[in-house]
Amino acid sequence: MAEAALQSVDLLVIGAGPAGARAALRAQGCGLSVLLVDENHDAGGQVWRPLPAGFTRASGAALSTEARQGDALREELRRAGVRCLFGHKVWNVGTSLRTDLIGPDGTVSWQPRALLVATGATERVVPFPGWTLPGVMGLAAATILLKSQNMLPGRRTVVAGSGPLLLAVANGILKAGGEVAAVLDLAGQADWLRALPSLTGRPDLLWRGAQWYASLRIAGVPVFHRHGIHSVQAVGNGFQVRALRVDAAGKPIADVPSAVFVADGVTVGHGLVPGTDVTRLLRARHRYAAERGGWIADTDADGRSSVAGLYVAGDGAGIAGAAAAGAHGELAALACAHDLGRLVAEVHASERARLLAQWHKPARFGRAMAGLMALREGTVAGIAADTIVCRCEDVTRAEIDAAARDGARDMNQLKAWTRCGMGPCQGRSCGDVAGALLAAHVGSREAVGCFTGRAPLRPVSLAEVAGDYTYADIPIPKAAPL
Repeated sequence: MAEAALQSVDLLVIGAGPAGARAALRAQGCGLSVLLVDENHDAGGQVWRPLPAGFTRASGAALSTEARQGDALREELRRAGVRCLFGHKVWNVGTSLRTDLIGPDGTVSWQPRALLVATGATERVVPFPGWTLPGVMGLAAATILLKSQNMLPGRRTVVAGSGPLLLAVANGILKAGGEVAAVLDLAGQADWLRALPSLTGRPDLLWRGAQWYASLRIAGVPVFHRHGIHSVQAVGNGFQVRALRVDAAGKPIADVPSAVFVADGVTVGHGLVPGTDVTRLLRARHRYAAERGGWIADTDADGRSSVAGLYVAGDGAGIAGAAAAGAHGELAALACAHDLGRLVAEVHASERARLLAQWHKPARFGRAMAGLMALREGTVAGIAADTIVCRCEDVTRAEIDAAARDGARDMNQLKAWTRCGMGPCQGRSCGDVAGALLAAHVGSREAVGCFTGRAPLRPVSLAEVAGDYTYADIPIPKAAPL
């Protein structure tokens, strides 16, 4: 089977959330040919997630703010005629920025002049005994169930972790008719008050958060600040959830649970980790910034990375939230159009100044939220020795500690010695916590680094890559003369 012709485009955008979609629209408006790629069946990302294919909203159903914003974005993409490849996985990106995709019709490859990565973030869950049980899920997973499936994570649910998603998910459960057994927040009330000055720039979001909190109080939902999950145990058809008081660093104050809850659902999340698999694969320069989610691609204010032609936008460049992501995507698109000679310096400077002003307030708000969601050293230190950290390969905290004592000094050594990060998620779920555990032995996150990016970026089968290739297609060279 002959390889399909390599298709060309000025800019290929990976990720059709707020950052990627706005970047594609702006770049096309600047005269660039654009291709927008996403694994989902339509644009919107996690925050503005579309209904699943074939689903329709109930007649007369009230639309949330996120649903209206997502619908407006998808309609704008359609009206603008932006070329989109939905339902396509990016499984490899070469050093020339050649991008290999797999979709419903097989493999296809594109050669862009520039590549913009807007892959958002993944959820972090600091492991605890019972976190791998069926029915225990991340806050992001619960959000998907509530927003796109109209399903409850449980009839009676414990919501735990850190950050604004706690309030959002708890209120979503109440609104959908479920019961919230308790909200366990690692942050203290003083932590929220300290963040308040940075939140006033977005009074609309601040007001929404206040309404969420008031709704919980009115419903009689107990909210425990400076509390985390000690353990979850399956009991009958539900769970027994034990909670512990923690200090400002997230370290348990005592081993004795301060409260016990009975529930049939548990949803937990400890913040977001920027998606860096593509930038790590291309060996872009990265830096560690705990307050922005962890390891991030080192970029300038316009999203330019250390690799020529590679741009990063949205939460992948540091957690700042969906409200800031769109403007950041447009900033990166402007920079790309200028660098490719499609935008004169004067127009670029004028539009850039306007977008920076538009980006500043939501970014300040989003980064304050990211600070509340930052990984807490005490929470990691409190992981029990026999608790699984890498659920793909069943690697426990004890095995990670043992590898460090035996001489593992960076994340790739840890991977080689324990298989941590070798599973289908390739470290997206466990890498941040495993890095923190190893850093406790080595000295710093910078010293241990992060997993080296490898292809395939997403799990793919050999059949998908090979297509209908057969042995008959293998070219056989003529025999050499004697």
